[in-house]
Amino acid sequence: MTIREALNKGTIMLKSNNIESPRLKSRLLLQYVLNKPREYLIIYDKKEIGKKEQWEYFVNIEKLTQGIPLQHITNRQEFMKMDFFVDENVLIPRPDTEILVEEVIKIAEKFSHPKILDLCTGSGAIAISLYKNIPGSDIYAVDISEKALEVAKINAKRLKAKIKIIKSNLFEELKKDKFDIIVSNPPYIKNEDIQYLSDEVKKEPEIALNGGIDGLDFYRKISKQAIDYLKLGSYLCFEIGYDQKIDVIEIIENEKKYINTYCKKDLYGNDRIIITQVG
Repeated sequence: MTIREALNKGTIMLKSNNIESPRLKSRLLLQYVLNKPREYLIIYDKKEIGKKEQWEYFVNIEKLTQGIPLQHITNRQEFMKMDFFVDENVLIPRPDTEILVEEVIKIAEKFSHPKILDLCTGSGAIAISLYKNIPGSDIYAVDISEKALEVAKINAKRLKAKIKIIKSNLFEELKKDKFDIIVSNPPYIKNEDIQYLSDEVKKEPEIALNGGIDGLDFYRKISKQAIDYLKLGSYLCFEIGYDQKIDVIEIIENEKKYINTYCKKDLYGNDRIIITQVG
């Protein structure tokens, strides 16, 4: 079987099982199995694939048809032009979250050596990306999940990011430190909506998805508690669900401690991040 034939068969199998982006996923999977770049698959599309590689490829195609995310097979996800290790214990970093990171990088320019806290860090993608893009920054990464923090530690080591990784339920295990920026992409899916998520998303840890009955539990907790950990003029930065802008802004305003609140959209035109400042 040639590379072209394997790609076509893999694509057909994924498409017949209603898997999104079947051509892209079949190609990325074959790149992983062959350990070759995209250009290789194009140039050598008539090259025969070994029996062992064929077996591995189609075993994993079958996993994709069962809703297992590609990233859980390859243990890779690109984020902010870096290659992150991911597994079933962490939320897979999404391109939308890069909007949040890019905005925090801009905000950080206002501080000489910004001290930044990333709550619900998961794979560490946000914290590590900030460390790599903000010279002189002091980054703290917090999560309640021990397994998630193990993944964050792997990524910090691989990407040579000297961040402080702490197991804590939000602020509980933190000293009364004051930060210049607190950033969070918290769980924000409503309880009742979990059942309607795609099979792939359901394979990600529910602890990283479930935001309570209305999806807003973490915004309430963080907005209230963050005041004790932010300096005057410091920033609180959230990723939000596409339909949560009004609710999250109302939560922030109810604390009566924040000013200059604004929202920015993602590349698809959806409300994606909210930034506010302690005033």
